[in-house]
Amino acid sequence: MDSDISERAHKKSIFMELPKKYWADLSKFYDLDHGLFITNLNPNINEGYVAAYFKPFGCVTMCKVKNSSGSSESRLAYVRFSTEAEADEADWAGPHLIGGTECKVRRVVSPKI
Repeated sequence: MDSDISERAHKKSIFMELPKKYWADLSKFYDLDHGLFITNLNPNINEGYVAAYFKPFGCVTMCKVKNSSGSSESRLAYVRFSTEAEADEADWAGPHLIGGTECKVRRVVSPKI
């Protein structure tokens, strides 16, 4: 039973929004994925649309879109890029109008699983 719990715990992603000056210290202990956490997405937007929107900024290695908890009116997404520089460029290109809605975009890092 303990192995089941640890296996499920390892599959959960952790997204951290913290100042860039701390990334170097964090990367001493973890390999980091770089991406964007997007909120206030139009409810009709899907993963393919979000991935295509961010493709001009670099290689999108993952895109997940989910409904916001407690709301069927809004969605959120995580977009992961292959490099830190690509994620930075996408972040700095804002404000982002995805599907006609201005979305809130936050730069995040996540330990690789």
